Amino acid sequence: MKVVPPEDMFRVLGDGMRLRTLVLLRSLELTVGELAQVLGQSQPRMSQHIKALQESGLVRRRKEGTAVFLRLGPSARVQPLFALLDDWAITGGEMPWFAADRARLKAIRADRAAEAQRFFERNAWRWDELRALHVPDTEVDRVIDLGLGDRPLGRLLDIGTGTGRMLEQLAGRAHFALGVDRSPEMLRFARARLAERGTAAALGQADMYALPMEDGTFDTVILHQVLHYAHHPEAAIAEAARVLAPGGTMVIADMASHEREDLRRRFAHARLGFTDRAVLDWLGEHGLEARVVAHLAGELTISVWAATRPAAAQQQQPSLRSVG
Repeated sequence: MKVVPPEDMFRVLGDGMRLRTLVLLRSLELTVGELAQVLGQSQPRMSQHIKALQESGLVRRRKEGTAVFLRLGPSARVQPLFALLDDWAITGGEMPWFAADRARLKAIRADRAAEAQRFFERNAWRWDELRALHVPDTEVDRVIDLGLGDRPLGRLLDIGTGTGRMLEQLAGRAHFALGVDRSPEMLRFARARLAERGTAAALGQADMYALPMEDGTFDTVILHQVLHYAHHPEAAIAEAARVLAPGGTMVIADMASHEREDLRRRFAHARLGFTDRAVLDWLGEHGLEARVVAHLAGELTISVWAATRPAAAQQQQPSLRSVG
């Protein structure tokens, strides 16, 4: 990490617009256009602020196809600044423009969520068809089984269950199976599908960023073709890790990093796949022992990753709050 003298860091942050930019990026990765919209700046002016923040190591760029997203710099560099801001907010009250920026940021979140929701509602009926554009489901299922191993699945959680296909495949190996999805339309399809096939599983509406379960509730957690719809995939993994019990296993199946920009436009993908390093690092940050299970080559490569939470000396019986 490049060493930046403190006086240079504070000189960069002497412009209030740059400080507000950092606070916004603390909540969500944003494009230059979205930042300009929230902060009421022109894009050229916003780009100048971003350049200064980049040069000081406070902000990084992440390119996906033709889109460029901005995110915070390394934790060691930005966290001391946020600790200082948080202390000021406690002792002297938060600066008013931060609250106003957060309110405008809600509009960005709402626009993104509405776009994804419209897509899901239009395409729920052909969801499995969209998934079939990648690698045959039978191959993905086989590798997911490798990641899970032969053990009983105990209490199983399928995050972003979609039409319930993973529940259909795995519920028979579980003591209790629950699928959650944000989309009511998806859940209606899943209920109909599971009832038709006689699959014993519960379904409920929930946000993958804020699961309504206690810590360590589930022995097995599945995220199947979910993360590429997440604007904050590391936060979704953090939440999945939170509900994973000691000794439990998480399996993630998703697209490897690619350059198919058309998928963002056609299918509302937020991320163009993931590298092994990114996923393994996110899992490792939450105390999980992670590994690559396989890469399945097709029109797009599907990667499967598995992670286990080390067994604790004493495991408490988890509890589950209601969802639905």
